[in-house]
Amino acid sequence: MDIRNIAIIAHVDHGKTTLVDGMLKQTHTFRDNQAEMTQTTILDSNDLEREKGITILAKNTAVRYKNTKINIIDTPGHADFSGEVERVINMADGALLIVDAAEGPLPQTQFVLAKAMEHNLKLIVVINKIDRKDARADEVLRETEELFLHLAHHEGHLNFPVLYAIGREGKAWNAYPKNMDEPATLEPLFEEITRSIPAPQALDDKPFKMLVSTLDFDTYKGTYAIGKVTQGIVKPGQSIVLLNENTLAGSFRVEQVFVSVGLKREETKESTPGDIIAITGIPKVSIGQTIADPTDPTGYPMIKIEDPTLKILVSANTSPFAGREGKFCTARQIYQRLVKEKQTNIGLKISENPEGTGFIVAGRGELHLAVLLENLRREGYEMQVGKPEVIFQEIDGVTKEPFEEITIEIDNAYVGVITEELGRRKAELLDTHTSDRGITKMVYKVSSRNLLGFRGDILTKTRGNGLFATRFIGYFPLSPHISKLRNGVLIAIESGKSSGYALTTVQERGKAFIGPGIPVYEGMVIGINNRQEDIEINVCKTKKLTNIHSANADIAIQLDPPMVYSLEQCLDFIEEDELLEITPLNLRLRKKFLTKIDRTRADRKEH
Repeated sequence: MDIRNIAIIAHVDHGKTTLVDGMLKQTHTFRDNQAEMTQTTILDSNDLEREKGITILAKNTAVRYKNTKINIIDTPGHADFSGEVERVINMADGALLIVDAAEGPLPQTQFVLAKAMEHNLKLIVVINKIDRKDARADEVLRETEELFLHLAHHEGHLNFPVLYAIGREGKAWNAYPKNMDEPATLEPLFEEITRSIPAPQALDDKPFKMLVSTLDFDTYKGTYAIGKVTQGIVKPGQSIVLLNENTLAGSFRVEQVFVSVGLKREETKESTPGDIIAITGIPKVSIGQTIADPTDPTGYPMIKIEDPTLKILVSANTSPFAGREGKFCTARQIYQRLVKEKQTNIGLKISENPEGTGFIVAGRGELHLAVLLENLRREGYEMQVGKPEVIFQEIDGVTKEPFEEITIEIDNAYVGVITEELGRRKAELLDTHTSDRGITKMVYKVSSRNLLGFRGDILTKTRGNGLFATRFIGYFPLSPHISKLRNGVLIAIESGKSSGYALTTVQERGKAFIGPGIPVYEGMVIGINNRQEDIEINVCKTKKLTNIHSANADIAIQLDPPMVYSLEQCLDFIEEDELLEITPLNLRLRKKFLTKIDRTRADRKEH
């Protein structure tokens, strides 16, 4: 049977996963009565992936079209998870580049396309979502061609087939359709894959060798080492060696060999050269290592991952509520879980805090770190984290910081708001263009440090309108310092339960993060002030009851709904003198120093 290994690459939300859904369903991977036939985003099995509507973890599946097995590698589209793209793209021999017919190529499109060209993958462009009312397929194709011209390493990269698709309906055409309502399938896409994507160039007559591109774990079978067989074959019971490039890391015996069939793994007696397989029997294996036959103990170069740009301090919870809601609360338990995460999440770096307790966790962006922390809290972990900080680098004797290119597409009505906000953050305007549709596209260069907190601010000020995407572009000299952009906060001055009566006072001074009847402690942040300074406030006081009329008067209290932030929004919000308390049940903002006296002392030391 012929084999094709393809990666699905695109900017976030351009329709990769829904297109894969169609490919799985139309190749009869599932029976007609299976639940998957009615599901969407089948590969996004992680709860967070379904909630956020984005792919976080790279995964592979396989379908059969006629006499060809097509291994499909679905990759994340968000820039913060680019490490996932980097580690799995080497398993592919070609790639489908999905581009939204309305939005066109965006920052992450450029990143994933550049990675595909670095690995010299054969590319097929799919202009997706052509049924959108604001679709502009011809213009988007021209923009995509310009991007290819900009990134191409050689002339061969400029020759690529183009298809048009409605991924969620499972339709594809070789040319722009005159009638999108006419019956259609993904057959043109399958035919193009078998025609344009080369079969893997594996060496049949050489000893077995495979680069480990990803890992999986099963309670019963242990660790799966997953990768593409680049030469030879492997069988259960076969002796193998594990290599860090050309350094021996251990000798083992293969227990089982698996291949992908749909969403499942099936055991096989023998691998096929060029196929993507999973091997068990190697308890301690890492991504980037090479598994080889002992007769040829030479390894491949380790997978290179770009360095993290953002770090955060993670430590055991020290609030008055510590240990009440979490299952795993100690520093040792948190550290062990972080080390386990590092085995598969190779974009992370973990180290002990040189300045005291806790651990420094470094990643590729706020979302990358937020997803990690959200997964930990859902597993029962309790912790506290500080404000995210950028990672500086010393380059040629000069201290430099990471910069990002930010692309914004917004209604013309909000251009002024965007311009003002990015001006405050010392961003440099690189390009701007206004379309006939009343949409302005702006491209800025801005330091990652000055961009912290922007996502939450801009979504509020533009009421969620527009598109916003970033791309890491390198290290540059330090950007000018900017003053605090956020207003002050409202701080609980005593412990107890919040009352509706006290919260009416909060409404006069700002916006509350809590409702009535919520346990609070001294030093807990319970709202945001309308002004720049922090204010201590008693949210536990109750109205003294002197008669029936005053008791019934509380019924008339009208409270605004509290502001509820997600974990990512909380990370955007906190300042250097604050912490975020994370438990399986709650997210609480607090001051590092809980009492007013301690905060005053700390402020004096700083000044």
